[in-house]
Amino acid sequence: MALRVLGIDPGLTRCGVGIVDVAKTRRASLVHVSVIRSAPELPLEQRLLAISAGIEELLEQYRPAAIALERVFAQHNLHTVMGTAQASGVALLAAASHGLPIGLHTPTEVKAAVTGFGGAGKKQVAAMVAKILRLAAPPTPADASDALALALCHAWRGSSAPEQATASTPAQQKWLAAERSAAKPAAHRRLAR
Repeated sequence: MALRVLGIDPGLTRCGVGIVDVAKTRRASLVHVSVIRSAPELPLEQRLLAISAGIEELLEQYRPAAIALERVFAQHNLHTVMGTAQASGVALLAAASHGLPIGLHTPTEVKAAVTGFGGAGKKQVAAMVAKILRLAAPPTPADASDALALALCHAWRGSSAPEQATASTPAQQKWLAAERSAAKPAAHRRLAR
């Protein structure tokens, strides 16, 4: 049975949402992708309500088993990070109210999961998302591709232990190799105590 994950790239004006089904073999398929928009001229509470309504509609219609959310990090533009944090709060509340597990993933973690390189650009991520999901073209805008990348990252990370997983793309193989490599020193450190 496939794991259905809703990925959310939080934003106040554009909140990317993408849903994927990922089989135990790590093969993924697209279920839904879109962008929830809120007009900048609306009061903040109305914008958050629009995002909440959009997320609730997706939860009711597609019934994901988990939510993947981009971890909010400090940016130079305080106004942008505040909007992102507020939209993230709406997504966290929706997950809690539906009893869904939520995974917070950094942009670097997501890029590494999808492309094999944590410093990949948005175009690279979008191209790999399209390739992984066997789409004719990358979803647009970038918020939509980013949401799908979040969902893929979460599903692959939680689907099975790295040693037992079957990686099907070069990026997945690199990511699993990096996870194994990172896990080994931690095990050695514990033994050295």
